[in-house]
Amino acid sequence: MGTPTLVLASTSPRRIELLRQIGLQFVVVPSGADETLVGGGPAEIAEALALSKAESVAGRVGSGLVIGADTVVALDGEILGKPRDPADARMMLEKLSGRAHSVVTGVAVVDAATGRRAVEYEESRVWFRALNSDEIEAYVSSGEPMDKAGAYGVQGLGSVLVERIEGCYFNVVGLPLPRLARILKSFGLDVLRAGEAR
Repeated sequence: MGTPTLVLASTSPRRIELLRQIGLQFVVVPSGADETLVGGGPAEIAEALALSKAESVAGRVGSGLVIGADTVVALDGEILGKPRDPADARMMLEKLSGRAHSVVTGVAVVDAATGRRAVEYEESRVWFRALNSDEIEAYVSSGEPMDKAGAYGVQGLGSVLVERIEGCYFNVVGLPLPRLARILKSFGLDVLRAGEAR
């Protein structure tokens, strides 16, 4: 039996790039799942949304291992989603300035053929340096914050806002690769050997 088809239930450029970075071949199928925040803490929310995305796509593709992921930024228990507009992005960045926050990514894998599923989460702590209003304005004006949870992207211009990270860097980008690799291995797909099957 060959390597199962991998399906990414996300059109996130960051997640696509991370999977390509480790040499995986996969197809992208947008989930269309409802991303309204459910109740619970950051980990429960991230896991529930990741699983919802993966199951939504698994029900349509019929076979393959479907990967769903959802990243949540939390500051003192408050969930900071994607900003609604520049003013919302500004407000989020003002809250994050000079403080530490959590980034939690839920990762789900669903075997579309059997319905078997696994869902876990990864949490990292991120410290922002103190930002002045000119810096916040310049970053918001770049447009980068607008499609990102917490209104920043650590892999882009937002990297200059971050003082340090404790935990998995890839998690902060949006897909904790070491955890994903462990989950995929439990489904029989060894990421380190995936290239040999081609």
